[in-house]
Amino acid sequence: MSKKPIVGITMGDAAGVGPEIIVKSLQKQEVYQNAHPFVIGDAKMLERAAKVLDTEITIKRVNEAENFEDTTFGEIACYDLDILPEDLPFGQVSPEAGHAAFEYLRTAIELANAGRIDAICTAPLNKEALHKGGHVYPGHTEILAELTGTKDFSMMLSSPKLKVIHVTTHVGLIDAINMIAPERVYHVIRLAHETLSNSGIKQPKIAVCGINPHAGENGLFGYGEEEEKIIPAIERATGEGINVEGPLPADTLFFRAQRGDFDIVVAMYHDQGHGPIKVLGLEAGVNITVGLPIIRTSVDHGTAFDIAGTGIADDQSLLEALRQAIELAPEK
Repeated sequence: MSKKPIVGITMGDAAGVGPEIIVKSLQKQEVYQNAHPFVIGDAKMLERAAKVLDTEITIKRVNEAENFEDTTFGEIACYDLDILPEDLPFGQVSPEAGHAAFEYLRTAIELANAGRIDAICTAPLNKEALHKGGHVYPGHTEILAELTGTKDFSMMLSSPKLKVIHVTTHVGLIDAINMIAPERVYHVIRLAHETLSNSGIKQPKIAVCGINPHAGENGLFGYGEEEEKIIPAIERATGEGINVEGPLPADTLFFRAQRGDFDIVVAMYHDQGHGPIKVLGLEAGVNITVGLPIIRTSVDHGTAFDIAGTGIADDQSLLEALRQAIELAPEK
């Protein structure tokens, strides 16, 4: 009988809703039935969130020497890095919170690399705060890639009706188009195929977005980007037996995919893929970094500074991210 996975939950930017949605999620018994969850962050921020939520849940401090499987429903175990001040303002960009968010993630990666935890689930960070805290990365994904030495990776967004994987993410649109190349498109198609195949889908159906309106419409729009950057990758993947179709017009492709025509869509740039997922509902979306040597899932929303400290933040995306982390974690 396999053992329950150990899932480390990083707090993200503690000036946002991360601590609140973590406390909400870890009051659900289903999480403990399927995993050993514990938080990597600042215990005092969880205690503050518990007060905001008017809950009596106990925050239990743990350290590196302790057994991370010692988690009990009714209390929240926290690997306490004790970085932030108790009076950290809600809803404000803070260099201290940005630095702390980096340290939470760095610690989680170290624990995962050492085999102490089986998956990482991340609460949201704030990119401006991260940069002001001295860590100039576009986001979680790039930190994870650098600290694990991973070069071939991609961001996948998953919701009950739609999965999207990205060729480029956190770069400007002009830069994104310049970065799209046949080799990169091919590798993302392969990552999509391998990820879904490993999850139990035989011969997953993969659709690839075009770059231009109507996927260029045979040269009518753009300057031949589809022919130059995308079609060679699709031909290479098809030649290896991967079930892939495209380039297809993005304005109709996402409708077809959520209808069930395809298992996953390869998007060329950030908003092309993020927009359709978020229209389907922020609470259902999960961010998964594929290609890493460790499992990482995340909420598909930001720090929500405007509602931080009010207790009204929805924990459904974090719960779904935890479910997917548990499902993807290697069997022990």
